[in-house]
Amino acid sequence: MRALVTGATGFIGYHVARLLQTKGFSVRAFVRSESDTTFLRDFCELIPGDVRDSESLSRAMKDCKHVYHVAADYRYWVPDVETIYAINVQGTINVMKAALESSSVEKIVYTSTAGVITAGARNNPSNEENIADFHEMVNHYKKSKFLAEQAVYAFIEKGLPVVIVNPTTVIGLFDRKPTPSGQIIVNFLNGKVPAYLDTGLNFVDVEDVAAGHVLAAELGRVGQRYILGNRNMPLKVFFECLGKAAKQNAPKIRLPYFPVLIAAHVSEALSKWVTHSQPRILLGSVKMAKKYMYFDSSKAVKELQMPQSPIETAIEKAMRWYRDHGYIRVRSRCSG
Repeated sequence: MRALVTGATGFIGYHVARLLQTKGFSVRAFVRSESDTTFLRDFCELIPGDVRDSESLSRAMKDCKHVYHVAADYRYWVPDVETIYAINVQGTINVMKAALESSSVEKIVYTSTAGVITAGARNNPSNEENIADFHEMVNHYKKSKFLAEQAVYAFIEKGLPVVIVNPTTVIGLFDRKPTPSGQIIVNFLNGKVPAYLDTGLNFVDVEDVAAGHVLAAELGRVGQRYILGNRNMPLKVFFECLGKAAKQNAPKIRLPYFPVLIAAHVSEALSKWVTHSQPRILLGSVKMAKKYMYFDSSKAVKELQMPQSPIETAIEKAMRWYRDHGYIRVRSRCSG
């Protein structure tokens, strides 16, 4: 059976493509011509194209039974706002339209994000039924993914067999860019996290997320969405886990929220009008930190049999990979 994976050069997409190959699928990777694809060539058929180009999508889907639309512009700050909407929203519409017109596609898995679901609380994690409003989206990435998911539901109403998956904070091996999630770990290991905000996240191993995608195609109900997550953790505890694994001191200073929020506004203004580069403090990230973003992934565990690997193992694998590939520029400092 042939499966198409968009975004196979990315963090989640690579793991989805690799898992499909180990399960006996003939994997077709839809990649941009300028992307580094050296790590895909030994197990994927490479099809050049762009999600903004409908014709290239139609060619890529020929003879494919499953489509995994994982590709996205996953950045919390972009200098060119139009680009993130063109890729994440219009690109998703193009993928769904091509699948609807295809004579071979039988199932589509769309990679959304838990960020489009109303954030949970310490004692009340959100599930798939917690519907968010557009005004709750605090940056252009979340806004674009919110609009894209709404567009996918419109195609489901037209009869397109789509299952939606909503990963939480994903960590693990082969996060090459790295993603905003992985950057937290890289910054910590490089000694750039002197303090923390009082917030919490749901963390999950990228290999479990890849399994959730493949299981969604096999077992997922059309029109349903599944939160692909695992463990809810205060950010302070996550840093303590990082510190234990890396033999480094975890930050002990908790920053007050509002001064950091003001600093983020100033940082973004400087980036927009002066430096034209990524802000040192991302406003969207600070706004997200105002809530504990806790989620309940029991639906994916029950219906998809999604694995739940220990987060400590994911942390160790991620740190080892970052160190082996030159992302870490400082030596570990033993906790005192």
